[in-house]
Amino acid sequence: MARDTTDMIPIEGRQELAAYLEAGCKPPEQFRIGTEHEKFAFTLGRHEPVPYQGERSIRALLDGMRLQLGWEPILEGDNIIGMVDSAHGGAISLEPGGQFELSGAPVETVHETYAELYAHLAQLRQVAAPLGIGFLGLGMSPKWTMAETPVMPKGRYQIMATYMPKVGTRGLDMMFRTCTVQVNLDFASEADMVKKLRVSLALQPVATAIFANSPFTDGRPNGFLSARSEIWRDTDNARAGMLPFAFEDGMGFERYVDYALDVPMYFVKRGDHYIDVAGASFRDLMAGRLPQLPGERATRSDWVNHLSTIFPEVRLKRFLEMRGADAGPWRRLPAFSALWVGVLYDGAALDAAWDLVKGWSAEERQRLRDEVPRLGFKASIAGRSVHEIAREMLALARAGLARRDRPDDNGCDETKHLEAIVPFVEAGRTPAEDLLDSFHGRWNGSVEPVFEEHVY
Repeated sequence: MARDTTDMIPIEGRQELAAYLEAGCKPPEQFRIGTEHEKFAFTLGRHEPVPYQGERSIRALLDGMRLQLGWEPILEGDNIIGMVDSAHGGAISLEPGGQFELSGAPVETVHETYAELYAHLAQLRQVAAPLGIGFLGLGMSPKWTMAETPVMPKGRYQIMATYMPKVGTRGLDMMFRTCTVQVNLDFASEADMVKKLRVSLALQPVATAIFANSPFTDGRPNGFLSARSEIWRDTDNARAGMLPFAFEDGMGFERYVDYALDVPMYFVKRGDHYIDVAGASFRDLMAGRLPQLPGERATRSDWVNHLSTIFPEVRLKRFLEMRGADAGPWRRLPAFSALWVGVLYDGAALDAAWDLVKGWSAEERQRLRDEVPRLGFKASIAGRSVHEIAREMLALARAGLARRDRPDDNGCDETKHLEAIVPFVEAGRTPAEDLLDSFHGRWNGSVEPVFEEHVY
């Protein structure tokens, strides 16, 4: 998750909220790629979760990374909970159950995303190996129960963990036992934002199928190919989902503001303190009517932090966040960025993608979203299988990346980063199905080998 901000500029009205989002518009030559990924830390010997405190701990990892990188620590009280690269914009942070997240710096090419990821994992292994800690790239914790999963000392997570069970049945699983990869991409104008948002929302379940990688829970198959995606269907539907309003006439920054204002708040941050306002209205905060902060009005940071607590399949900030994929082996992570860069950053590919999805109804899109976690490539929409659509999406991405023509030092363009997902798309077979075959075959009904075979 992003670092919470403390910008105390007061907000006077709704127009400022829309203006904040609109300030993300930039010319295409300034478009960047920001890749984020989460991974589970585990002990190399017994495949146990790693606690926050102790000799072999998350804190020890963070302290070691801070000394190695020289990044600025993010502290909450006496606890280090992350670090930020102030010079380039990258950050390392913790998810609620100790999932270790890299929020990559905004870069120009997928080649740089790949290089950043490779360097991060090399640095991390250098610190983690002496501690006997490894990292696993799956969409859901394959073995540990909720009771066995550690809790990180972050104020916002305590508030969320108390609130989540009131609004859905799977919120704690989402917080503590899932991992994702996402890519953050830019837009040039309000119209460009709307088009990219619509295309990426419609195709997000297709990306979910391509990267589906979470078939195990509590040491056994859970009945899904992407349990992480299924969990989001009943986490908190007031702040998650497929945003059907985005396809309606009049969609723009102000319409998203209206949606965000209707999403209940979690917290207000004042200084280093998180004030629990879970379920309260941001409109009441703007009007100075929040019981917990009587007479106090919203600030810029309140709005930025509130936007970070909204979790649709594609999220709008000053950029668009693709949120549909399970974490996976490290070579597949840049492929997620490459897939969306190819579709969204090339005009012809974006036009073709819109032609592909524009006839789908809100009901069809929702049905696709509901079916993919279980069925993967076998789900369908408008008479076409996800397998067929995924092949078309991959072809659009490949053509878009080729037209971008961003060669690396060896003269290879960004299409090379798609190769990690080509076998799955061509075969119409999710990564999760390979894992299940291993479980029922050579793993002899155990998930333990996943820690050996899929360690970073």
